[in-house]
Amino acid sequence: MSLGPVMLDVAGTELSAEDRELLQHPAVGGVILFARNYQNPAQLAALTASIRALREPHLLVAVDQEGGRVQRFREGFNRLPPAGYYAALYQQSPVAARQVTQRMGWLMAAELQAVGVDFSFAPVLDIDRGLSRVIGDRAFGEQAQTVSDLTGAWMRGVRLAGMVSVGKHFPGHGGVTADSHEALPCDERSFETLWQEDMLPFGHLIAQGLEAVMPSHVVYPCVDDAPAGFSSTWLQTILRGKMGFQGAIFSDALDMAAAAAAGDFVGRAQAALAAGCDQLLMCNNRVAAMTVVEALADYRDYAAQARLARLYSRHFTPLAQVQQHPYWAEAEAVLEQFAAYSVSGVTLAYDPTTRGGTVL
Repeated sequence: MSLGPVMLDVAGTELSAEDRELLQHPAVGGVILFARNYQNPAQLAALTASIRALREPHLLVAVDQEGGRVQRFREGFNRLPPAGYYAALYQQSPVAARQVTQRMGWLMAAELQAVGVDFSFAPVLDIDRGLSRVIGDRAFGEQAQTVSDLTGAWMRGVRLAGMVSVGKHFPGHGGVTADSHEALPCDERSFETLWQEDMLPFGHLIAQGLEAVMPSHVVYPCVDDAPAGFSSTWLQTILRGKMGFQGAIFSDALDMAAAAAAGDFVGRAQAALAAGCDQLLMCNNRVAAMTVVEALADYRDYAAQARLARLYSRHFTPLAQVQQHPYWAEAEAVLEQFAAYSVSGVTLAYDPTTRGGTVL
């Protein structure tokens, strides 16, 4: 059975009979996990194993595990710094900031793979312009070059652990005030401004082989009246054509308020696929999810399936083995410094030769 075009959620910490039946539908291709699906690492490993056992090839298993405000698995996992921390460190020492960011990317990926998760929807490539409260310190900086530099380091760390990266929210969510979870934002800036600023981090990572992208539910009227995730101009003409992106494209969640611009749930799904999305996030509404998968029962896109198949984790190394890796001790040193920063506000430069840091 091939990977279908819909990524669903599940209700609890183990699969119900309804979950098992729905996840075997041919239109389903993945599962996104949330905090409600997590009790502890052992429980999570059992849940992901049960998801993988349902089908061959197994469903993709994903989560939002950026760090800071957006970290679904917390107790039993290391608490990752928000991306804004790396940006603050970058102002003091770009070299140290890149190394810290790479180690945290590695740690995030290694911990997730140890419990059977294929990838995280990260990193955020948006620029923090001080406008978007939903982005804020999820961004790696206020300048395109800083964001490009740090997210490149993050992606390298993630790859060292054997995981892919998903850059979001193309072409950039930082230039609007409205939260697309609650409203439909509109970014009135010119394409030239977007191209020279917000899209630079995407271009930088695409040149390094970025494996997947998630577009925003934001309208950019300079290009199209449809939100980017429902726009073939954005996804096919610009992202794939002009920018040369060859990886997978995930829609942002279709239950978000901004997605209503594309119609009912089936209409949203069809519009996102027609625009160029390879897989759709259909979360937090089981009735709507069932309607969508039934509507897409006969949908096939073999090119999309091939792109999605490249997103599997390369290995699920047990945590005890991961903890023996030299990067584990270095990552712990970073977290100690972040704890000191959180308490005192002192920015520390990371020195991989010690367990401490240098105050800057």
